Amino acid sequence: MKKRTLKRCGLLAAGALATALTVIVPQIGFLEWFAMIPLVLGAIRVCADDETTLRKAFRYGFFTAFCFYFVLFHWLVNLYPMDFIGMSNGASVAVIAAGWIGLPILYAIVGGFVFFLFRLTHKSGVFRHAPLLRPFAFAALWTVFEWCITQTWVGVPWGRLALGQTEMRPMLWIASVFGSYAVAFLIVAVNALLAEIANAPGKAVVCGIVAASLFVGNLGAGLIWIHNEPKPDKTVRAAVLQGNISSYEKWGSDSLTRTKTIYGDMTRSAAAEGAELIVWPETALPYVLNGNASLRHWICDLAAECDVTIIAGALYDDADGREYNVLYEILPNGTVSETVYAKRHLVPFGEYVPMRQLFVTLVPPLAEVSALDDDLTAGTSSALFETDWGEIGSLICFDSIYETLAIGSVRDGADLMVISSNDSWFYDSAAVYQHRAQAQLRAIETGRWYLRAANTGISAVITPRGETLGEIAPLVDGYTVETVGMISSRTFYSRVGNLFVWLCMVFAFALPVARYVMSKQEKTTKRKRTESNFL
Repeated sequence: MKKRTLKRCGLLAAGALATALTVIVPQIGFLEWFAMIPLVLGAIRVCADDETTLRKAFRYGFFTAFCFYFVLFHWLVNLYPMDFIGMSNGASVAVIAAGWIGLPILYAIVGGFVFFLFRLTHKSGVFRHAPLLRPFAFAALWTVFEWCITQTWVGVPWGRLALGQTEMRPMLWIASVFGSYAVAFLIVAVNALLAEIANAPGKAVVCGIVAASLFVGNLGAGLIWIHNEPKPDKTVRAAVLQGNISSYEKWGSDSLTRTKTIYGDMTRSAAAEGAELIVWPETALPYVLNGNASLRHWICDLAAECDVTIIAGALYDDADGREYNVLYEILPNGTVSETVYAKRHLVPFGEYVPMRQLFVTLVPPLAEVSALDDDLTAGTSSALFETDWGEIGSLICFDSIYETLAIGSVRDGADLMVISSNDSWFYDSAAVYQHRAQAQLRAIETGRWYLRAANTGISAVITPRGETLGEIAPLVDGYTVETVGMISSRTFYSRVGNLFVWLCMVFAFALPVARYVMSKQEKTTKRKRTESNFL
């Protein structure tokens, strides 16, 4: 028994590790279509075993998801040391450990229910009657799992399987129809079909044909899609700036002088190259711009001098004294637009402390992670910027990993999207590449051009097909100027949202229910036949 348990855990861990690596390193993303085979094979052997209890299935699922996310979140170690906010080395270790271990534990709980439900479906007997449904049932459960970990303030969807396909962009085309969740479904379904071959070689032909059809069909449709980019209604020359001024350096009067010099010179240079719209990173000006007259005058004069529209990150105080992380629009006539975009999904423990009193009492270091004195307030509106070219939607840093915020902006009328970000906490680790990859997914899902400006990188212009143009590497300064399009047409996904997730949810839960109803009918029919024969 112990040996069998170890073998199963080995399969699950190997599959989780291999899959996580393909997400972290999309250059090997092709392997993602095979990397999950050990994981799914382990899940089948666990959940098809009549001796496996629901509680034991949950534990196996917990173990699998923990392994996956523990590898995925390895980049959290780049936060050490956290002396930039006055935290001791010991407290820094405690906070990083809480994140690196705590987040995988939270998501492992959700992952446990994937195996719990997979085992429950096996117990219903539905796969004995329709064995080809099993790969798709597991894919549907995984898809719902990915969606679940976007919910509430603890949801950080950094492990989307679609991220591993950003170097194989044709495979992502279906994200424009049903979102990145549909990409995950296909990846898991193909892996599960191949796992069925390993589990029962007699199914090799059927499962192989179905798996190949899904892969080749998706690739073929993607190759057609990638060469048919939507035509813009208007075009504009746009620039994204990367000053390479980290969060550790941008505070204080001396730093402000340096910031003004760097971003002022870059803005002038980009304008000289024809840029009409220029995007600065998140809190490039780490001050309350609406409360700092001299800084406000400086950036207004800069926009007027260069005859450009500047979208710049700074802070904002409202009439009630609440502070926001925002983007301002500075117009070519030297005025500031009344529209201000406020970040809608704040970073827990970075920009505010959820359940503050609880964490202050139980885990004091977590309540001290933020470099700010007070919690920021989250925005509630897409707050589109009106321009002569069309309407511009915005996302700030953490916003960009949540597809519903991007969809919301497009539904409200955004023809172009801007992302201002600050990834300087993570230097040039895998985190900054994964964050840029999230922006690529949003571009494909919404069918919009994206202008991504990050303090220390990665900055880039991203096409509606997820291609990055003029990418600026991490930890260097620079800017890029590109001609981008304003697009009013909508992708199917931006219209229907996460309908596919709900369909997966219905499918996954309907299987055991349908089998239960069928078994009841079979028993009723059998009883009636028995009674008829007796009479």
